[in-house]
Amino acid sequence: MSNQIILPRIVQVGGGASKDIASVLRSLDCKKPLIITDKVMVSLGYVAGINDVLKENGMEADVFDDTVPEPTVLSIQSGVLKARSGDFDCIIAIGGGSPIDSAKAIAILARYGGKMSDYKFPRIVNESGLPLIAIPTTAGTGSEVTRFTIITDEVSDEKMLCVGVGFMPIAALVDYKLTLSLPARITADTGIDALTHAIEAYVSKKANHYSDSQALEAMKLIAPNLRKVFHDGSDEEAREKIMLGSTLAGVAFSAASVALVHGMSRPIGAAFHVPHGLSNAMLLPSVTEFSLVSCPERYADCARAMGIASVSDSAEIANQLLIQELKLLNEELKVPTPEQFGINKEAFFDLMPTMAEQALTSGSPANNPRVPTAEEIVELYRQLW
Repeated sequence: MSNQIILPRIVQVGGGASKDIASVLRSLDCKKPLIITDKVMVSLGYVAGINDVLKENGMEADVFDDTVPEPTVLSIQSGVLKARSGDFDCIIAIGGGSPIDSAKAIAILARYGGKMSDYKFPRIVNESGLPLIAIPTTAGTGSEVTRFTIITDEVSDEKMLCVGVGFMPIAALVDYKLTLSLPARITADTGIDALTHAIEAYVSKKANHYSDSQALEAMKLIAPNLRKVFHDGSDEEAREKIMLGSTLAGVAFSAASVALVHGMSRPIGAAFHVPHGLSNAMLLPSVTEFSLVSCPERYADCARAMGIASVSDSAEIANQLLIQELKLLNEELKVPTPEQFGINKEAFFDLMPTMAEQALTSGSPANNPRVPTAEEIVELYRQLW
């Protein structure tokens, strides 16, 4: 059996990679970019830095900076109008997963029209939108190298998973120096998000030899450095390893898909506005513990790749160490429970059956080594509280 691997045409990795934007645009024969970002990236000077490089090379970009955390149907519409208002020949996305996810949706809708719901899974979007160059500023989502985007429908509170080659950036400039200013909370949430990507890609029913190689290497890079960057954001060596690990984890789950953690995470984010990486972090220990029985050897491999178990440890011992580590990691990185986050208990419990159905509908739980029923998902939500 063969596996199709889809990657950006260009992946530039390392300190200063973002400064190669002009040469990358020229190689793609793009001359008039629209930058899609958020106001934080503007205030930090990252957008001005990219525009300065473009101006030095005879180009200049217009800017749309109204993307929001956890992008919604409404939030991307003004971006679509902006993209259609000029003769832009490409999009540069600067920011974390939300600006990049927004840019993916805008690139498709600007060219083909329609509503975001027209493009949600199970439809596979293979049409090419405006060429997208992604410059990530967080080490977590891996969106710069994935064929997925997630947009929330405000009316139904559904996080719509959209899949296909059409959402894959044509280029990714992975510059760890852009992560040095990240606060500890975002560093933790995005870092655990990346670790979740790697673990879920490795245990996914769609895992393959290629995705396995990327996932294991991602775990080796991320796990030993998460605590370091949380406590000392200026640690450049750890930041660089986390950034590369995040991108490799993105490659892995783009090739193998994610599983139950992500399936259960999206409804929490949509209904209660919990950042995606944080809701993944909340779920990772309990969902892993639920799933262990169905592929103990694979989870043991994860523990060994993370450096918390040795090759001489049995699968049973390695799995015990894995669960212990995931719980300790959440504790040290101050990951809150839903209650500590401030979610209303009655609202959370009332919505659990709906969230369980939305999780199953997304398709991600079907990739899990242990495929849950709706009732089992409800019980996992209850335990999470």
